[in-house]
Amino acid sequence: MSGLEIERKFLIRKDREWKALAHTVSHIQQGYMAAVNTVRVRIRDDKAYLTIKGKSHDGGLSRYEFEKEITLDEGQHLMALCEKGLIDKHRYLIDYNGHTFEVDEFHGDNDGLVMAEVELGSIDEEFDKPDFIGEEVTGDHRYYNRYMLQHPYKEWKGKR
Repeated sequence: MSGLEIERKFLIRKDREWKALAHTVSHIQQGYMAAVNTVRVRIRDDKAYLTIKGKSHDGGLSRYEFEKEITLDEGQHLMALCEKGLIDKHRYLIDYNGHTFEVDEFHGDNDGLVMAEVELGSIDEEFDKPDFIGEEVTGDHRYYNRYMLQHPYKEWKGKR
């Protein structure tokens, strides 16, 4: 997949049930390579992907993304070239009123953080939010996976 990625990010309300709504769950591990843009290697269950993301010019709402599926063997070898650390999470896909919310439950050094993303077709596309969606954090760099690799959630003071 290549093109403009438009997404909004939200924290999950801890007082709401959401896991039972998921139609798919997968385990994701991803590492990052030193680069001007974001270069990510992701292993999702038994598949691997190489992704390059450009910089956002609209507060984190959209940016160019190139993603290509690679072999699992290639993914495992490229992981060895990544910077120290790993993002480890389970991703739950929840369909709601015509949109799919990707809910990430983080593990390891980011344990306790649960976030949702919804991809949109345009910046001003309207969508309904399920009741488990909390505060919007689109554009807040602390919630970028790459940032959390270097500044894990367990170290944040005054967590939300």
